[in-house]
Amino acid sequence: MRFLGSFSAPGRYEYARGTRVIARTDRGLEIGEVLGESSEYALSCLKGPTEGQIIRQATSNDTNELKRMDQQAREEFKVCRQYVEKLELPMQLVDIEHIFGGERIVIYYLAESRVDFRELVRQLAGEFQTRIEMRQIGVRDEAKLLADFGDCGNPVCCNNHLVQMPPVSMKMAKLQKATLDPTKISGRCGRLKCCLRYEYDVYDRIQRELPRVGSRVDTPEGPARVVGHEIIAGKLVVETDDRRRLVVDTADTSPLTDDKSAQKETDKQEGKQNNKQDSKQENRNNNKRATR
Repeated sequence: MRFLGSFSAPGRYEYARGTRVIARTDRGLEIGEVLGESSEYALSCLKGPTEGQIIRQATSNDTNELKRMDQQAREEFKVCRQYVEKLELPMQLVDIEHIFGGERIVIYYLAESRVDFRELVRQLAGEFQTRIEMRQIGVRDEAKLLADFGDCGNPVCCNNHLVQMPPVSMKMAKLQKATLDPTKISGRCGRLKCCLRYEYDVYDRIQRELPRVGSRVDTPEGPARVVGHEIIAGKLVVETDDRRRLVVDTADTSPLTDDKSAQKETDKQEGKQNNKQDSKQENRNNNKRATR
């Protein structure tokens, strides 16, 4: 699951970035990779980092042992699946992780509800002669363990650089004017793509700087009402008083305050009233001429 944490090194020995090491964690002996210095800033970016101690640098024998254990884990997966089918448990096996030091075997599974796997654990512990840990995961974690490439052609984010799964909502897709077709905005896990979250903060910030939908603005074409946003282009979709829809640059508009709007509306009403009075006066004059 690619846990991140802060690990102390023995003595004053320093490990370069990318060095594979044998470390002791709360799960036992594991193989890890050095990413960088465990500074205060680096730790502030992690949520609940694990802790442990680096024992030594990994050797070629350790690498060969890891390959052997990966092969062994595939065989253990087949055995575990047989026991699950035999016990008719409502669960789906996802993966098996054999801890490097042999202290335990971690079994990842999917289930819609709580599963009583006590009998399964008892039989597997007798079969493998080691501690069995059952861990229920979600579909996003399943993709993190098993998925390879996304629709973009790149490795899936959850199995590449994402450590924590960001919350993603349909609101983010709507704000970015993305298609709302679930088949096109869903990832390998069947949930909304994590990449919809990446640019959302920028879209949200820019939108807050634009006049809100429904507000009135003054444009080169006259007063208009905002009916939509072109966020990245920095433009507004407006509807004028004569029902025309235009796309205008935000820089070419200015908000109409209530006073300005009221003044324009007053001027408009006064103009109509004056036109009516002029029309009545003209009718009177015409009637007088007709009488004469």
